Amino acid sequence: MSNTLDRVHTCGSLGGKAEIFHGGRADESGYSSPALTSLRAPLLDAQRTRTTLCVGSRSHREGKEAVAAPELAPPTFCPQVSQCSSSGTKGAAAQVIKVYNEDNSSRAVEVPSDITARDVCQLFVLKNQCVDDHNWTLFEHLPHLGIERTIEDHESVLEVLSGWGMDTDSRLYFRKNFAKYEFFRKPLDFFPDHMVSLSGETNGTRDQSQLLQTFLNSSACPEVHGHLHAKEQSRKSWRKFFFVLRRSGLYFSNKGTSKDPRHLQLIASFTDGDVYSLLSARKLHGAPTDYGLCVKQFSKSSSARDLKLLCADDEQTRTCWITAMRLFKYGTQLYQNFIQPHQKQKSSLMRSISENSLVAMDFSGQKSRVIENPSEALSVAVEEGLSWRRKSCNRLSCHGSPSTSQSLLSTMGLHLTQPWFHGKLSRDEAQRLITQQGLVDGVFLLRDSQTNPKTFVLSLCHAQKIKHFQIVPMDDEDGLLYSLDDGSTRFTDLIQLVDFYQLNRGVLPCKLKHHCGRIAL
Repeated sequence: MSNTLDRVHTCGSLGGKAEIFHGGRADESGYSSPALTSLRAPLLDAQRTRTTLCVGSRSHREGKEAVAAPELAPPTFCPQVSQCSSSGTKGAAAQVIKVYNEDNSSRAVEVPSDITARDVCQLFVLKNQCVDDHNWTLFEHLPHLGIERTIEDHESVLEVLSGWGMDTDSRLYFRKNFAKYEFFRKPLDFFPDHMVSLSGETNGTRDQSQLLQTFLNSSACPEVHGHLHAKEQSRKSWRKFFFVLRRSGLYFSNKGTSKDPRHLQLIASFTDGDVYSLLSARKLHGAPTDYGLCVKQFSKSSSARDLKLLCADDEQTRTCWITAMRLFKYGTQLYQNFIQPHQKQKSSLMRSISENSLVAMDFSGQKSRVIENPSEALSVAVEEGLSWRRKSCNRLSCHGSPSTSQSLLSTMGLHLTQPWFHGKLSRDEAQRLITQQGLVDGVFLLRDSQTNPKTFVLSLCHAQKIKHFQIVPMDDEDGLLYSLDDGSTRFTDLIQLVDFYQLNRGVLPCKLKHHCGRIAL
């Protein structure tokens, strides 16, 4: 990583018209599946006009009517990158890429041709002095198709860009994704019992380690199944089918929920395609819900009508399908991506001698003393924090009463500088921002209320759903206090409220864990 970043430097602009980058995508799945090879078939003829079954059909065609299947899109893109010469680059020409943030600010950087998505993320973490919590992610955003996906940490960025077209407005986005590897920590939350069948399952019971090992072991035969809406080929209508996901690919049944090989038709394999989320499934594609996904092949054109469009009934179902497809495509490579930064962190986080010798001290008496009791040390630290807040209030009270100064501190002061506070953010924007950064328990942000300008709102994700809690100001003899449980628990300011609910669940469905923030590139 250090060698890669040594060859990276910031450029002022793209520096000219983008040029086509050579090369295509490599198959990094790591699996060798005979079934996959036998089921793959040549691409459909572009001139074919009649509605046909999916590529690699395994249906029993004798005397049966053909069932239309979801579409698969052929993109012929070329990259929006410029080739640059760099004296520090050895063996390969450098390329200039442009990366965007949520507010659409952008930054162009010159990178070596072998740079990975993780390298780019670490580059921007260093340049922006962010905390590297291993959740920073590079996204591929294709607005002309209305789709987006996470670029895996090990993927070559320039190979991704090689699939883009000169006339498209495709972008790379740099932001957090707390859900990127969350399924390794809590797999049972991502794979409901009714959707997953595991080989060797005993009495229908399973644990987290068994579930993960089954997906990561290429010799095991896990299966994800359930109903999805699919857009019929060459039509605007959507139909509901029973789908089966196996290592060899994604199938749908043309006879109810039958898994008989005669009734299963192959829709897509993942050696030559990626799975994307639909950004506006209802608006752009006329889907019955907003929980859309699709499969896009590397060698197809950029037409939306050729995408394999699917739609789930809820977010948990969509997340299950997308996660399983990522695991089947990359397998143990995803697990290596997950554990690699943690292994480096363990080897580098060795506490120094001076750090180990730090102790809590009490200077309140005539003689100073070491505080040996951990509980007492914690209480002293809390008191120091409260004392600092009181001093801040007193500094603001020069031209008003203590009540007025506390109100000023809470409404115009410290919380405005916090990364979790987003000011006048609408409910829809809050939900979009949290969804973009991962529907994981504990992802949150605070914002001004749109309906009551004197109150605030806590937006929190739990069980892959976003809930909103109103924070109400209350007059008290000590000044203006804030509460989200009708006054049972009160706080002098929003920072104290967030600190409390990061340690205690209280009336919330879960603790506050990950603040949803934005950075400027």
